Amino acid sequence: QGYRVDWSDHCPPAITAISLLSETSTDEYQQVVDDVLHYLDEVAPRNEQGGISHLGTLGRNSIWVDSLFMFGMVLTRWGELTDDPARLDMLSEQVGIFADLLQHDNGLMQHSYGLQLVENDIFWGRGNAWVIVSLADYLRVRLLRGETDPEVEQILRDQVRGVIELQERESGLWWTIMNRPGEIYRETSATALFAYGITRAYRYGILGDSELAAARLAVEAVKRQIRIDEQGRPIVTGISKGTDPGVFEQYAEVELGEDIHYGVGSAILALIETSGLPE
Repeated sequence: QGYRVDWSDHCPPAITAISLLSETSTDEYQQVVDDVLHYLDEVAPRNEQGGISHLGTLGRNSIWVDSLFMFGMVLTRWGELTDDPARLDMLSEQVGIFADLLQHDNGLMQHSYGLQLVENDIFWGRGNAWVIVSLADYLRVRLLRGETDPEVEQILRDQVRGVIELQERESGLWWTIMNRPGEIYRETSATALFAYGITRAYRYGILGDSELAAARLAVEAVKRQIRIDEQGRPIVTGISKGTDPGVFEQYAEVELGEDIHYGVGSAILALIETSGLPE
């Protein structure tokens, strides 16, 4: 049906195209990647610090924590497939800009920068989880290239520290606004992404046993969030719907759903990545 690349949320299909290109080279898949990279290089607005605007050509110039996954994973996977350090360097630069503007002393990242009528002292779970996934995968590729990125690694370590401090030990879940426990709801997709990202970083020696313990607790919580329907099919529950930056009351209005695609994908990633770990 065709597609457009107008903002950060239009970039992830290139991740699938890159995966397909790793198996077979076709102009059709390459075009998707080329279009996304062209958008990032030539079209996407940047703020005064050089950060790629999340809303792209569709809205106010602002950066959102989500973007470090939405375009970040494209840069990581394309840099890995093509052995192109320039794409990895581009992501490293963006991570530094985003961290300067979004990361707080507690390690967590606020949802956005450059928007009005938002509260920046509340920390959205799924957004922070997307960042941990993206940074863990980026550092994995650097490691396999025999390289390091101490600045990004420190950003990740600080964020993971803050995240783990806010995990609910009884349930293993995180609240959708992590630093406001008990006020909205516990959320599955963030918990699954934290389990995945922390475990991936552990597998490549970036994080250690204490962090892995939190990931183990999280994936067990995710399993409990999967119910079986009357036909024996697994249903992933407790997934918050699309969430924009705003004030606390706006986050509270976001409904929970079941089997929303990004929640199902997050659960699958968590279950795969945490399998086969040493006891």
